[in-house]
Amino acid sequence: MPEGDTIFRTAEVLRAALVGRRITNARSQPRPGLRRVPDLSTLIGATVTTVEARGKHLLFGFDNGLTLRSHLRMRGSWHRYRPGEPWHRPARQASAILETAEAVAVAFNTPVVELLTDADLRRSRALATLGPDLLGAELDADEAVRRLRERDREQLGNALLDQRAVAGIGNVYKSEVAFLEGLDPWGPVAEFDDAELVAALRTARRLLQANTRGGARVTTGSGARSEGLWVYGRAGRPCRRCGTLIQLRRQGDLARQTFWCPRCQPARAMPRSG
Repeated sequence: MPEGDTIFRTAEVLRAALVGRRITNARSQPRPGLRRVPDLSTLIGATVTTVEARGKHLLFGFDNGLTLRSHLRMRGSWHRYRPGEPWHRPARQASAILETAEAVAVAFNTPVVELLTDADLRRSRALATLGPDLLGAELDADEAVRRLRERDREQLGNALLDQRAVAGIGNVYKSEVAFLEGLDPWGPVAEFDDAELVAALRTARRLLQANTRGGARVTTGSGARSEGLWVYGRAGRPCRRCGTLIQLRRQGDLARQTFWCPRCQPARAMPRSG
């Protein structure tokens, strides 16, 4: 699943290409996984006023009062092309297409694409329940901690991924942040004090911000491609700090991968279970 930094960067690219431009053609098409097929023809003639990332959601605002919301889930992506430029993926994978005289924006393999009125936007449960956005202008750490505390019995790794608690963390940052802060991703949230949770949130925000510029994702500060991450994707290899072999297990109902160093991240109270 794309992480918050990817969505933020995608919004910046599409904002530069679309904002202030009039939509000359817009369409969506049925494809496996697309929950609804909105009629995007109502956007033709409208001007794009905003493109923003909100957690892992992309919101496109138009001067006719409509908003296009997309969520990429596991495999979705937005691409920007020049008119007439060949697409990098087959047209059959396109969920939505927005065209202006200057650019074409295509959402590929994107299972959530919906057109909302202002009233729909206010009622949207997916947006209303989002936790504080780690890439927002300010971090409301107190509110994020309060929401994490509502999940005291959940394993920390699962709680950090819950966008209703805090928005923007994906599987990579879950593992990297827990390692950097020395936190056991399998321990229940209740086992961590507020200072530990705030430190984890601030580290997550710092890493997300540092990776909004594009290129390979880096959390170690190293410019070498093979040294960019501390634990993610490094199962069975020595910890960069202590030499202990990095572990990998599946976690949560969705069996998401969690990487950790058992020495640098000593176990808390809850026994580990997948």
